[in-house]
Amino acid sequence: MTAEAPISLQANDFQLFDIPEQFKVDSALISQRWKALQAQTHPDNFVAADAATKRLAMQWSVRVNEAYQRLRLPISRGAYLSELRGAPINAEDNTAMPAAFLMQQMAWREALDDAQGDLSELEDLADQTRTLKGEWLSIAEQAFDRDGDTAVAVGAIRALMFIERFSKDVNQQIDALTDATNP
Repeated sequence: MTAEAPISLQANDFQLFDIPEQFKVDSALISQRWKALQAQTHPDNFVAADAATKRLAMQWSVRVNEAYQRLRLPISRGAYLSELRGAPINAEDNTAMPAAFLMQQMAWREALDDAQGDLSELEDLADQTRTLKGEWLSIAEQAFDRDGDTAVAVGAIRALMFIERFSKDVNQQIDALTDATNP
């Protein structure tokens, strides 16, 4: 947008943020680049400009914010990286997962149903999901960044999506129980 650092319309999110196209990235660097891009593109910087320039600034500001939202979280970054590598996640259409993983999910769901009202059991489930999430994040990083195995990476991101949903359910129950005992 500015003369000293033009932004390319063809840039993918990684290029836009000038970071390596990989799964493991520095979160602080993403935030720093987002702030710098916002400083360049924010519509408030173009108040005195003509209507076309204001419209373009608004579009770029939206583009920068959307890229930031995709890059800042590992699961959305992994899904985007998968898409860039020609293997979209297609989570809405494809819910197939390995049998062992699905069995674990079923066991967790049963444990969650059984744990209602028991804070220590819920916290144990939260710990288990954090541990498994860490394991799958490592698998995704290895597959994306070291092995270049997009198929394994896609499976890891899909597993992380399941784990994230379950984790939210566990945390909602913990919050509800905590709120009920601490009015």
